[in-house]
Amino acid sequence: MTRAEHKRSLNLSDRTGALWRISQATQLAQECDFAPLVFRLHGGAPQVVREVLLERGWEEYDEEEQEEGDWNLYWRTSGFRTSDYKNILPWQRLNHHPKMTHITRKDYLARHLRRMKSAFGAAVYDFSPAAFILPNEYTKFLGVYTKNRTNDGGKSCYWICKPVDLSRGRGIFLFKDVKDLVYDSSVIIQRYISNPLLISGYKFDLRIYVCVKSFCPLVIYMHQEGLVRFATEKYNLASLDNLYSHLTNTSINKFGLCYAMDKERVGRGCKWTLNKFRCFLHKQDVNKFLFWHRISNIITLTLLTAIPCIPSNPNCLELLGFDILIDASFKPWLLEVNHSPALSLDCPADVTVKKGLINDVIDLMNYRMTDSFRQKGYLRNRYTRSGSRYLQPKIHQEFLLPKTLHDTPSGKRSWNQSISTSSSSQDTMLCSVNGCARNNTRYASCLIHPNSKSRTSSGHEKAPQKFEEINIEVESDDLKLTTLNSTRQSHKNTPSSICKLPSLHMHKPKSSTVPWNRRTQDRDVPPYRVGDFILTFPFNEATWKASQDQVDVKVVVNELRKLTNRLASSFGEKKRTKADSSQGCIAVRDKFESLLWGPKDPPLLSECFFSNSEIK
Repeated sequence: MTRAEHKRSLNLSDRTGALWRISQATQLAQECDFAPLVFRLHGGAPQVVREVLLERGWEEYDEEEQEEGDWNLYWRTSGFRTSDYKNILPWQRLNHHPKMTHITRKDYLARHLRRMKSAFGAAVYDFSPAAFILPNEYTKFLGVYTKNRTNDGGKSCYWICKPVDLSRGRGIFLFKDVKDLVYDSSVIIQRYISNPLLISGYKFDLRIYVCVKSFCPLVIYMHQEGLVRFATEKYNLASLDNLYSHLTNTSINKFGLCYAMDKERVGRGCKWTLNKFRCFLHKQDVNKFLFWHRISNIITLTLLTAIPCIPSNPNCLELLGFDILIDASFKPWLLEVNHSPALSLDCPADVTVKKGLINDVIDLMNYRMTDSFRQKGYLRNRYTRSGSRYLQPKIHQEFLLPKTLHDTPSGKRSWNQSISTSSSSQDTMLCSVNGCARNNTRYASCLIHPNSKSRTSSGHEKAPQKFEEINIEVESDDLKLTTLNSTRQSHKNTPSSICKLPSLHMHKPKSSTVPWNRRTQDRDVPPYRVGDFILTFPFNEATWKASQDQVDVKVVVNELRKLTNRLASSFGEKKRTKADSSQGCIAVRDKFESLLWGPKDPPLLSECFFSNSEIK
């Protein structure tokens, strides 16, 4: 079967199920009198984003029929204009933070990492190969090149040259002799990691999907599923010009002669899922907790470099693709950070990973009930708050929330994710997951729109399950949720005059028409898991406090260092007693609940310190 036929078969197999899910979501929204959420795609946006949103019951924005601000999500591959961030409205989300080129452009990232290495030492920022930006740093590079060649007895190390602003492997080449260095634009020269970990002789790297929900406070989620990208020819330093042997970019390897061949252990194509890589890692003699934690550290320390440059903007979210190379000693190295990582579905691994990824990204955006009504809903909410009654949308009793929507990996509901129920409300639905208070601290809350989906950890939809009856909440202007306790009788007595809403047909809605407090956004402790996204920062109370307003980088780096040392030292310790481990867990959980990203069933960080010795 050719690649084209294989891709066509994948599309056909999904079409019937996708159409059925779209019709079911549309029918459910109509029955419940819910205005569907609206998405707006810029030219070049991935097709999988459209498919997932339509399956969730969303509608696509029509520029000819709808007003300018009548949408909930604007998704672009490229960045937004400054005016887009200034004019964002409470019910809207953008899929990019401003000025992300500070870590996604290769020369900017190299400068930031160099600055942080000078400030905090090479022992902390030791995960990026030595880099030089040419032409400005050509003399400096030449000095290092000559010194290395002299120290190695005439032998020089290997180098890789990349254009600073290109992606998908374009313009990349390797060299050993400086005479072979030829460039006609700004490039970055990095020391080539010549001892990569190989699987059956093939080089690979990890594509890790990271979602930055906020930069102030800094909130980072890492997805449990990712991709392992292989070179399609066996690794060979004798042929530096063979890109199929040294580069793992799918955009290059899919044109190789060996792409469709059944390669030893790798199989056909050039991708594994991260879950398949876990099976490989399980057979290796390595501290797996520490391995995954080091990758998580790389993501956090890299994002910390951009903190001074990226302004805080409400209702923005960034999906990044981190490329991590593993060397022969199982040390992870940062290669680059990708803005708008590729979301095309070229193989079964793509379908498995990326559809679930997009669903979880949408869930992280925390759409609320009134967001579906957009301008009309927020003006109505403002009007009803000033009166003696709240206006309730019409919702059928049958519209219910799955009990297992926010279950923890162990099957028990988390203390910071409890679902409130009420038997008195017949026409309304509670869409909040209210946080418990620990030490007088209020913890995470999120409001779920009916277009949200409940899926398994592998990204597939769950079968119909038991449901709980729940009530509705109406949010205030500052997006804090206010509990609405009402009965069917009070709903019937609501004056009909309240239902007369301002017209949606407004030209260029301005943020001043819907006042809201931007400073109160994202101030509650975020949930430690949303779908397959694991909260990796903040990971304890100290890092949460240090990330508020202006991030205290020194405190964060110190906490990361302490956590790494604890994981490393606990690996060699003997198994602790059950009493000791229980006391340790309680001490940590009382302060902050967090999971270790990476393992198939992510354990609590507190459990890693006494169970590491059992894994080897």
